[in-house]
Amino acid sequence: MTKKYSMILLLFALLAAPAAANAQFLKKIFRKNGEANRKELKAQIDRLERERDSLLTIIEGGAIALSDTTTIEDTLNVGELDYVTSQIFGNAEPGSNPDSLLSIWYRQKAIPIDRFIAEPDSVEYFSDIPDSVYIKKIEEMNSFIPIPYNRTVRNYIILYTEKMPEFSEQILGLSQYYLPIFEEILDQYNLPKELKVMAIIESGLSPVARSRANAKGIWQFMFRTALQYDLKITSFVDERYDPIKATHAAAKYLSDAYTIFGDWALAISSYNCGAGNVNKAIRRAGSREFWDIYPYLPRETRGYVPAFVGALYLMNYYKDYKLEPAKTQLPIEVDTFKVHRNLHFKQVSELVGIPMETLKSLNPQYVNEIIPGNEKSEYILRIPYNYTAAFVDHEDSLYNFKKDVYFTPVVYNRIKEDRLLSESQTIYHRVRSGETLGGIALRYRVRLADLKRWNNIGSRNLIRIGQRLVIYKNGGAPASSSGKAKVTSDGSYQYYTIKKGDTLLGIAYSCGVKLNDILSLNGLSKNSKIYPGKKLKIKKI
Repeated sequence: MTKKYSMILLLFALLAAPAAANAQFLKKIFRKNGEANRKELKAQIDRLERERDSLLTIIEGGAIALSDTTTIEDTLNVGELDYVTSQIFGNAEPGSNPDSLLSIWYRQKAIPIDRFIAEPDSVEYFSDIPDSVYIKKIEEMNSFIPIPYNRTVRNYIILYTEKMPEFSEQILGLSQYYLPIFEEILDQYNLPKELKVMAIIESGLSPVARSRANAKGIWQFMFRTALQYDLKITSFVDERYDPIKATHAAAKYLSDAYTIFGDWALAISSYNCGAGNVNKAIRRAGSREFWDIYPYLPRETRGYVPAFVGALYLMNYYKDYKLEPAKTQLPIEVDTFKVHRNLHFKQVSELVGIPMETLKSLNPQYVNEIIPGNEKSEYILRIPYNYTAAFVDHEDSLYNFKKDVYFTPVVYNRIKEDRLLSESQTIYHRVRSGETLGGIALRYRVRLADLKRWNNIGSRNLIRIGQRLVIYKNGGAPASSSGKAKVTSDGSYQYYTIKKGDTLLGIAYSCGVKLNDILSLNGLSKNSKIYPGKKLKIKKI
């Protein structure tokens, strides 16, 4: 039997086995050959991964379900590829690349590039355009954010400009309405305007996008992250669907991420997989350069920065590829009105004449078609500019029109029941061959520590095939004293005791405060180190 054929058999044996078995199997083999020390074991695993990646390109027909497994402690390379179902799993909040409309669009159109999105280095696209032209065009973009160029970046440029013209024309059409809004908001936070194209990767510029993991909106915010960044979520309003307020939240997140990393490629990556995974990749690589940490990022995150470059390139040069923005139903100009009383879309539609679909597309944050205005708060209604005069003419009579039809106890009870059903979801996951705890946590958008606590899993992260794991979504977990942040109070401030593994952004997230508040209250900077046992002053909320 040849050495190469033996390696292939070993590789597929590893792919078919659960994570725990993989780790023990590798350790036994390498110990037998005098190679059991940690560094050599890691080198062998990395080599096997490279061997596997090369074999993936020659597997045809999708007949085998392949899972990405390294060691049982590995929580970075946890992407899961299942070619039988053509599904992609495993992104961390707040963004979602595989769960984005981009991936959904691929599947709906039966375009066989799911693997390319999840493993951007496993496929290579070719074009008649030489590299020198791409490089020159990228330089002429004069981007504030440094734009790299390599094979992976070229793949995404070709993908957006040549491989999926229908999708590209759709987002070009939507971009005429949304991107100027994004630019104005990013400018308010002194952020690079190029960041606007991240929404293309996240949602395909759909304000009502919703992933399997329940990330929502044009910027794909998860529930807890949305609350952290001041987005309101009630029975009537979900501001993750509000393109303007969600963009403000995304800008705040990106500002915090840049404060931490001081590098836009790392900040952009953290939007996809979380600051914790980027920090782990930095520690593993021993470098803060994106292309140095690239191999240590989750697989789906590796394609995030190249996809960002591809989308930015498309926005600048789509005319060179004879692409034309698709027509949309979104109006060029809109007007806004402040609403202080309950108002139903149907009241506006019937009296003013605005189509319901138009009202819903311009105001997607009102999840039950009701604007819950009252004297203490106000909400914004956006309507096409050409309906402004008609709205003003009927404004005094709008609120009482069919009030007894649209605002009844039956209506409110239905909304309340729908709310209860949609929140606090309890999900049960059956462990399959090759899965890791980290991969399962990423798939369902929950913290690994929480997943372990809910299922009484110890520090070794051991799980078995067929085991049923319970997962609580949107704050539905039962109360528990374990795993809570250690916070004390003196009446004016709270004090958080730093634990091993904590990050400043993670502490801000768990305490429900802004990162900049923690930095200013404690005299810290983005480069400050924190140590277990020390206390941080936290603003009371």
